[in-house]
Amino acid sequence: MTHSFPVSPWAPLRQSGISLADQLSEHFSERIRNHGLRAGMRLPSVRAMAKEARLSRFTVVQAYDRLVAQGLVQSRRGAGFYVCPPSSVAALPAVNSTLAPGAAFDTAFLLRSMFRDGAPQDMPGGAGLLPPAWLDEEMVSAAVRSVGRSIGRSMLSYGVPHGLRALRQQIASGLQAQDVPAHPDHHLMTVAGVTHGLDLIVRLVVRPGDTVLVEDPGWFLIFGRLTALGARVVGVPRLADGPDVAALARLAETHRPKLFILNTAVHNPTGHTLSAGIAYEVLRIAERHDFLLVEDDTYADFHPGGPVRLAALDRLNRVMLVGGYSKTLAASLRVGYVAGAPAMIEKLVDLKLLGGLTTPELGEQVVCRILVEGQYRRHVERLRARVDQARDKCIKNLLAMECSIAHEPHAGMFVWVDCGVDTEALARKAAALGVLFAPGVLFSPRQAPSSHLRIAVSMVDNRHDWKVLENLLQASRRHPDT
Repeated sequence: MTHSFPVSPWAPLRQSGISLADQLSEHFSERIRNHGLRAGMRLPSVRAMAKEARLSRFTVVQAYDRLVAQGLVQSRRGAGFYVCPPSSVAALPAVNSTLAPGAAFDTAFLLRSMFRDGAPQDMPGGAGLLPPAWLDEEMVSAAVRSVGRSIGRSMLSYGVPHGLRALRQQIASGLQAQDVPAHPDHHLMTVAGVTHGLDLIVRLVVRPGDTVLVEDPGWFLIFGRLTALGARVVGVPRLADGPDVAALARLAETHRPKLFILNTAVHNPTGHTLSAGIAYEVLRIAERHDFLLVEDDTYADFHPGGPVRLAALDRLNRVMLVGGYSKTLAASLRVGYVAGAPAMIEKLVDLKLLGGLTTPELGEQVVCRILVEGQYRRHVERLRARVDQARDKCIKNLLAMECSIAHEPHAGMFVWVDCGVDTEALARKAAALGVLFAPGVLFSPRQAPSSHLRIAVSMVDNRHDWKVLENLLQASRRHPDT
């Protein structure tokens, strides 16, 4: 049996900065949460509520629809709006991001902690993002507003399989200026960020049992993805000027790999860059042993000047270049690209369609607008200068803590530092104190114990996190077995 109640004497505040629909929905939601309205009770009809409060029916419908969206009210066709029973979901405990005693500090825990509900806006020392305050919120917001006024009906439809052509033209122009021969119609496709682009390439090329070479240390996320696909993941030691080419030649001879995935312009986590001599040798080894090269360009915009790129030297024959904009513009703009040989791009586009159809055009329009208006280059120059200053300060702090850095980073958002202690144990203790660090074990495809730690330069002014690190280092050095 359902119950109704008389129309409320509530009246809106006409001069308030809060919309009338928001005022009405908040009025009813408060009564429901305070048990003034019980489950099963019927809200006033749209007509009665509009007449009593002197609102338009459209405003009342908006308010009621918001209550439905919040799960407080349900709409019954032809019968009106009724208060829902209390949800049992709301009573469930929040997801626990604390590391269980004795549990390994693994990639899954780091990612869950970084992206959990309620995580701080200014990401901690282990995060791979810059703080929002370092980015240009107004530039991105202005582009969003501009696109919203001009995009028209195209926002209501699927995009083009290869991605927004105007964006591909802008990307091609930028790559051509750096000697990468990318034609917008033949060599480029858009993806939902670098991770999506790498995933498409791996799923296209790699089969269970195939060997894929990665850098050691290298980006931990790709290790797990490759393992999940059944690939054999083999690490190539990373040196200050690029991969250890002697080791690369031996491993290629032994394992006959399908792919080698590597950073060139700015390496994650070390911040090192690729020398021209090593680049040519990597290409010769890849040609001799017939494997593809995937060049992860995620951090290239932090490189001062034009970096050495395999894609430029190889002319996009056996090299695929993957880049994006989430690190420099906004993490929520999942917009990236893959540049490669036309035949590979067509196969990747087909796989993209099968996996998720097209990439969202709205984000691509926003990035394109920023690139077209010429703001991106100046923004990146300012951001790079801030990152460089922060990195220098972080290095001084770490050296003062008696940590060591074999080769200082050339560029980028991270410092790869040797702490002289087991950093997995250190990171586990820090997590218990609410501080997130990325230990070296994550960056090894062999998951080998490590004394290295990746420090994000965004930690530069966070006195609390620095103090936690300093205290943990001192305790670990005094009592290395605890």
